[in-house]
Amino acid sequence: MACNLLQGTAIATVMAASLWAPARAQDAGTLSPDGAELGHKRPPVYSPYAGRDFPTRPFFGDTHVHTSFSMDAGAFGARLPPQDAYRLAKGEELTSSTGQAVKLSRPLDFLVVADHSDNMGFFPDLFAGKPELLTDPLGRKWYDMIRSGQGAEAAVDIITSFGAGKFKGPILYSPDSSQYRSAWRETIKAAEEANEPGRFTAFIGYEWTSNTGGNNLHRNVIFRDNAQRASQVVPFTVLPPGSDNPRDLWKWMAAYEEKTGGDVLAIAHNGNLSNGLMFPMIEPGTTAPIDRAYAEIRSEWERLYEVTQIKGDGETHPFLSPNDEFANFERWDKGNLDLTVAKTPEMLEFEYARSALKNGLKLEQEFGVNPYKFGMIGSTDAHTGLAAVEEDNFFGKTSSSEPSAERTSHPFVKQGERVIMGWEQTASGYAAVWAAENTREALFDAMERRETYGTTGPRMLVRFFGGFDFVDADADTRSPATVGYTKGVPMGGDIGPAPEGKAPTFLVAALKDPVGANLDRYQIVKGWMDMAGELHERVYDVAWSGDRKPGADGKLTPVGNTVDVANATWTNTIGAPELVAVWTDPDFDPAERAFYYGRVIEIPTPRWTAYDAKYFGITMPPDVPMTMQERAYTSPIWYSPAE
Repeated sequence: MACNLLQGTAIATVMAASLWAPARAQDAGTLSPDGAELGHKRPPVYSPYAGRDFPTRPFFGDTHVHTSFSMDAGAFGARLPPQDAYRLAKGEELTSSTGQAVKLSRPLDFLVVADHSDNMGFFPDLFAGKPELLTDPLGRKWYDMIRSGQGAEAAVDIITSFGAGKFKGPILYSPDSSQYRSAWRETIKAAEEANEPGRFTAFIGYEWTSNTGGNNLHRNVIFRDNAQRASQVVPFTVLPPGSDNPRDLWKWMAAYEEKTGGDVLAIAHNGNLSNGLMFPMIEPGTTAPIDRAYAEIRSEWERLYEVTQIKGDGETHPFLSPNDEFANFERWDKGNLDLTVAKTPEMLEFEYARSALKNGLKLEQEFGVNPYKFGMIGSTDAHTGLAAVEEDNFFGKTSSSEPSAERTSHPFVKQGERVIMGWEQTASGYAAVWAAENTREALFDAMERRETYGTTGPRMLVRFFGGFDFVDADADTRSPATVGYTKGVPMGGDIGPAPEGKAPTFLVAALKDPVGANLDRYQIVKGWMDMAGELHERVYDVAWSGDRKPGADGKLTPVGNTVDVANATWTNTIGAPELVAVWTDPDFDPAERAFYYGRVIEIPTPRWTAYDAKYFGITMPPDVPMTMQERAYTSPIWYSPAE
């Protein structure tokens, strides 16, 4: 193991140009100017950047922002259209729906406006009081509630009514209606106008919102394509003529590609609110186990999972991972999306990413296909039009929870005795994509090959390579990318079977966010299936800051805490600006299927609740967390044995 333990912060930005750059090319091959092979060698190349053909930087963005075009976002108070969501992401200062100035600390590189496909464009018409909507009792009820200042209550009722199938008559906007098609055209237009290849990517997309019984099976659908192709279809809905079954969404996606020659993918989110349905072993709505056909089609269309966002973190849960001291992080585990059904322990296994990855190994053994072979990203799910989730710049899930002295103390969702308070919202997250350039095509292709990671907000740079030939000296190079791509595969890839006598080796590297906190540790999470078919997991500390030594139990002592809660500040006098190491699996069995992913943990910093307490001069209840350790999750690397 090697670990750089530099303790400053000024060096971090300088390293960005060196830690991730390729080594100097001594022999660039035997190519002619037009790329044809010749019989002689090209002269040595001095420039370390000449001829590189791999991604050299991560692009940070958000695949999941809602605007006033989403009926629930509008009812909650969102007044910003898709155009404004892109403007903020590109670095402009805006006025939020509650009249507050807002700007990101740094522009994002890409954004997807993913408004709900069902009833797209309904809310602007309801807010305007269109007469045909007010003839419906529910339409009139919601209109009156919104006009009387009960927009949040109306939004919850809209969500519950949608899950209960109560949208009918004039309040149901069919995808064939002129109102719906107009909203979809406007959505496409906003993305086309905001898209600047090479500088900023605006994807066309939407959210398919299967929510039957309040159980969250939502997917964000993202197009690789421009308006010429995307405008040939309308989004797939849940309400008629659509379906709440993911199989039907996947059929729609296949039909889109066949019709247009385009490319599309789906990203699920918030399995923690699905009450055991997001990553099933039994087909939802039946008593039959999922089959090979399900495994094949899901693995084709769902190559990413949104592992962290405002409605809680979805990596794992203390009940599932009792030996993981970082598992108890930003939990939303009281019930389904609208809290109409309480959570029970047996649901948890089928809701979280780590347990899904483990079950995927078992299904691959049975079917030869792994339906849960997904990469990791984060995104916001902001219903404000604002991708603002930095802890000191958190504009909340909805416009009703934009910054105010009361937002932490009000219930966010309430159903009988089950309550999610405003302070339980998570200021998270962003998607990081390793791509060669900032274009729709390059970013989308990187998403499909799963060369991605998710963060809870910081823009730390994270590398993760796996193979069988990494050695300790590889961690001493200033160019881990070159050796990583040369000797192994990046995050999202596959290795195996193992050469005789060798175990998987991994090259890991992480660089702090230049304006953020130092790093505590870099961990590798392993999941595997033994020869008896039993599933296991273990978390290994691979690189860490300071001179700490693992204890008898193999665990490190905490990094420390410099947070001044009263003033919502911290210092980078602990932790490290970068961590680099090579690690070999000490418990490897070449006959066992396995996956590995990286988890990078920052030192403690103030949570958004601490910033609110300081700004508004309020005292938080004792059960409100005021500090946190932000993190990043890489896409896994999978190991497959010889068949």
